[in-house]
Amino acid sequence: MIKPHALRPGDTVCTISPSLGCAGDPAVRWKYDLGVQRLRALGLNVIAAPHSMKGSAYLAEHPQARAEDILWAFSNPDVRAVIANIGGSDSERILPFLDPEIIRHNPKIFCGYSDILTLHLYCHRLGLSTFYGPNLLTTIAEADGFHAYSRHWFEKTFFDPSPIGEIPPSQDWSYSENNHTDPAYRKQYVSCGGYSLIQGSGRVSGPLFGGHTSLMDYEFPAIVPAAEDFRDAILFLEDIPEFFTVEHISRFFDWMGQRGFLQLLRGIVIGRLASAEDFAPQADAIRRIVGETYGLPRLPILCGLNFGHSSPQFILPYGARAALDADRLTFSIDDAGVLIR
Repeated sequence: MIKPHALRPGDTVCTISPSLGCAGDPAVRWKYDLGVQRLRALGLNVIAAPHSMKGSAYLAEHPQARAEDILWAFSNPDVRAVIANIGGSDSERILPFLDPEIIRHNPKIFCGYSDILTLHLYCHRLGLSTFYGPNLLTTIAEADGFHAYSRHWFEKTFFDPSPIGEIPPSQDWSYSENNHTDPAYRKQYVSCGGYSLIQGSGRVSGPLFGGHTSLMDYEFPAIVPAAEDFRDAILFLEDIPEFFTVEHISRFFDWMGQRGFLQLLRGIVIGRLASAEDFAPQADAIRRIVGETYGLPRLPILCGLNFGHSSPQFILPYGARAALDADRLTFSIDDAGVLIR
C-alpha cells in the first residue's frame, strides 16, 4: 500500500462533500466554520473544494460535481490532505465519474468514515492507504470541542511518521446523536470501560481492512470486496445501531463465512455501538456464527474500540499492520500511518 506523507504546520487541507452536501447549507455553515477553526488551530490551512459548499440540494442532484471535487483535491499539488465533511448514503453514485489514474498518481492523506467507506475501498483497490477516521462535521467540529482523544490520534496519525503504537480505550465516550444546526447542543459523555473479548486467545497481527456492514452490499465492480482484501488481515468493523442489530450483524458474518472471507482473517476488532444498549446479544450471535457455524472459535475478536460512529475515535490506516492481543485485551497499530517528509 502506498502511504502519503506526513502533515506539517502550514500545510493545506481540502474539505470535500462526497456524499451529503449539508456543510454548505445555511443552518449548518456555522459548524463547518467551527471545524475549519479547529484545523487552523493545528497549524493547517483549510480550503473547500469548488463544489463542496453548494448545499444539500445541489450536490444531491450533481454526483459528477462531487466527483470533480475529489479529482480536483487529489490533483492539486498544494493540497496535502483531503477530509470529508460528513458521510451520508450517496457516495456510490460518484464512482463512475472518478478517474483512477489521477487518484493513483497523487497519493495523499484521505480521511473520513461512514459512507466515505465507498471511497476508501476505491482507493484501496488502487493501492493507496487511506484513513477510516474523523469527518469534519461529526468529529472535529463537535460544538463543545475537538475531543482530546480524537485530537491526539489525529495529530499522532497524520503529523508523526513513527509507528502509531498501542491504542488504549478513551476514558469517556458518547453515543449521543449528532446535531449540526444547534450551536447550543452538547453531546453527553459517560465513563468508558476497556475493550471486551468476544472469543479467541493469543496475539495476532496483520494489515488493516474493513469499514461497516455495507461491505456486503456494494455492487460497483471497483469496490466489491475480494478474498485478497481479507487474507491474513485484521478486520475492523462498526456501524450505526440500525445496522448493528443481532439480525443484521448475523447476516454480515454469515455473508463473510459463505464467501470464505472469515476463514482468511487473523482477527477482528469491533467499534463501540453508538447506543446505550448492551452489545452482549450481538456478541453471542457473533460467537455462534464465527465459532460454531464456521468452526473458528479461536479467531480473536475484540469489541468496544473507539472508532466509527460513536465519539471520540482513533484512526485506522488501510493496509497498516495492526495487532490485537486477546489475552491482554489490547490493540495496536505497529506501522506509521504516514511517511517522513
